[in-house]
Amino acid sequence: MKKIITYGTFDLLHYGHINILRRARELGDYLVVALSTDEFNWNEKQKKCYFTYEQRKMLLESIRYVDRVIPETCWEQKRTDIHDFDIDVFVMGDDWEGKFDFLREEGAEVIYLPRTPEISSTQIKQDLKK
Repeated sequence: MKKIITYGTFDLLHYGHINILRRARELGDYLVVALSTDEFNWNEKQKKCYFTYEQRKMLLESIRYVDRVIPETCWEQKRTDIHDFDIDVFVMGDDWEGKFDFLREEGAEVIYLPRTPEISSTQIKQDLKK
């Protein structure tokens, strides 16, 4: 079984999120999504989410491409997650290009997928403010 992992906040879930989850899942048999906790988002990313961690987790768990959702609590856990969950492929959006290449040393293939260009949570938030 080929296992994939990806990470994100997945707040204001939209079709761009679904696209990246679908494409990640197509790379193997089992997709783990590490979902940023509310504390991690605030303390490390200075992001306040509209939906709570539990609400975002419920949304992700309802998507057919997602097999398991785990909490992301710190940047450093990516190395251990690869081993703890027996991950073969690490996937992120291409806006992170090169940032996680070091995970190849942990035995995972690292792939950066193109984002859906016309949609982003940031853009949705900006449009709603207008």
